[in-house]
Amino acid sequence: MQAFAYCTPSSVADAVKAAAQEDSTYMAGGQTLLQSMKLGLIAPSAVIDLSTLAELKGICRDGNAIVIGAGTTHADVAASKEVQAAIPALADLASHIGDRQVRNRGTLGGSLANNDPAACYPAAVLGLGATVHTNQRKISADDFFVGVYTTALNEGEVITAVSFPIPEKAGWQKFKQPASRFSLVGVFVAQGPAGVRVAVTGAGASGVFRASGLEAKLAADYSAAALAGATVSADELNSDLHGSAEYRAALIPVLAGRAIG
Repeated sequence: MQAFAYCTPSSVADAVKAAAQEDSTYMAGGQTLLQSMKLGLIAPSAVIDLSTLAELKGICRDGNAIVIGAGTTHADVAASKEVQAAIPALADLASHIGDRQVRNRGTLGGSLANNDPAACYPAAVLGLGATVHTNQRKISADDFFVGVYTTALNEGEVITAVSFPIPEKAGWQKFKQPASRFSLVGVFVAQGPAGVRVAVTGAGASGVFRASGLEAKLAADYSAAALAGATVSADELNSDLHGSAEYRAALIPVLAGRAIG
């Protein structure tokens, strides 16, 4: 790992100023960034640590939405009484991310900004039709996820919070890769203000996506029975040593049905 400057800003505004330095990068929990630096995949000239910024942390209810600060850890989301009461599926999802070390260090904003194609949070954000707040604007979930490790964030833009509409019903099911604990396939299903949404992570070659065919079936009948015999195309799905595209395609409707219960 090469030498780099380490910056601990006192505010988001200070962090943005520090990010103006060429080849600098933000660090939230550091779960992916530090490993990438150790492997020589990236070599930033400066690391701007956002983990101490109180303004990025916290959970509250705002009308018919739960707002979670970008710097809030997975463990805090899982343990939140507000989240457990309003969106128990989101608390359940957070409680099964990685292991205890990951959950106590990793953050909501860090996960979304990294946009790993097998991460759990993108499925919840897309499935609930959430809104990503940054220091510059608000971005709808449908516009935020662009591709593998790619989002709509501009250079230097910082995620500050995520607003999750409270659904009528929601569920999450994850078929994990046992070594990494990432989703081999993960499915988040919700019925709420934006209608029925089914978001899938871990399966798509281009990252998280919505399963429109399953959404249509559930819009007519929001029940596991409605998905009996449902299929998902294996085209554009991942195929690797852990599972073929066809295997992942078969898992998606099964997990969606289980998420409904």
